Amino acid sequence: MALNLVKTVVDFLETRPEEKFTAREIAHWIFENYPEECQAKKDNSKATVNPLDTDSAVIQQISAEIGASRPRLTKTSSGIKTTEGRPRRYYFTRNTDTEELKQAEDGGPAMKASTETRSLTEHDLYPKLSKFLLSELNVYSARIDERRSRNTRGAGGNRWLYPDIVGMEDLSADWDREIKDCVRQYADKKTKLWSFEVKLLVNRSNVREVFFQAVSNSSWANFGYLVASEISGYDTLKELRMLSSLHGIGFIKLDAEDIIESQIIIPARERGEVDWDAANRLTQENRDFRDYVVRVRQFYQTGEMRPRDWDAFEEET
Repeated sequence: MALNLVKTVVDFLETRPEEKFTAREIAHWIFENYPEECQAKKDNSKATVNPLDTDSAVIQQISAEIGASRPRLTKTSSGIKTTEGRPRRYYFTRNTDTEELKQAEDGGPAMKASTETRSLTEHDLYPKLSKFLLSELNVYSARIDERRSRNTRGAGGNRWLYPDIVGMEDLSADWDREIKDCVRQYADKKTKLWSFEVKLLVNRSNVREVFFQAVSNSSWANFGYLVASEISGYDTLKELRMLSSLHGIGFIKLDAEDIIESQIIIPARERGEVDWDAANRLTQENRDFRDYVVRVRQFYQTGEMRPRDWDAFEEET
């Protein structure tokens, strides 16, 4: 008996609403619950390259076919959606994109993968991002809390002004002392300043809003990024790529369970110079950003990085 893969996957997901599964997890379930169909698949295979001669090979083949069937899955059931990035997850939901976004922001089931035991909050992502930035990009980061702003411009006056996380990349970490002393008067040549806007979920409902929030908040920095632990839908990623090509903001998919699996899906386009006028406004309005500028200035003056001043170091102690 031939396996109707699309129908099987749709039925599997629809009976487990809001749970997220990788293609391989679904393939394992199919292999365990449809043994006759999987055996027939193995027996009928005529492949000489990567033959289906083991159970593992059959599971891998089913997993690959699930990935290839993604357009048919979403057409067969309007509630079937997928996340983007690595690993892609498949799920069924009765919620609209807007309802999904609200659930994510409220800590609801929209953010629960099949193996997670609790909901994330946006604040949970900050220390994880800081660790990823330091371990993978050698960027030292600091949190900017908008509640520490003076708000002298009235309600909404500082809207979309501050990023969630700022960072500094030390380009001179491996330089000889003589070189460091030589370029001390040209401090901008040995650092890059980074800005990050963090979200739990990016989908078709909020993609443009959060992207342009990142554009606004990162206008002062050499590199600006939008960061999210979930991105839902191929159209969403396509929109991000188009917007990034126009405005230069990058996108990081942050794996909240294993930061090593996080990935820069869209690299940011570098701005050659820091906009110090824009940075000055943030410094005048927000104490956290002022503290960040003090750390950068101290590095310019001394050429020495002080890890204890930065968030990732605090997270590890």
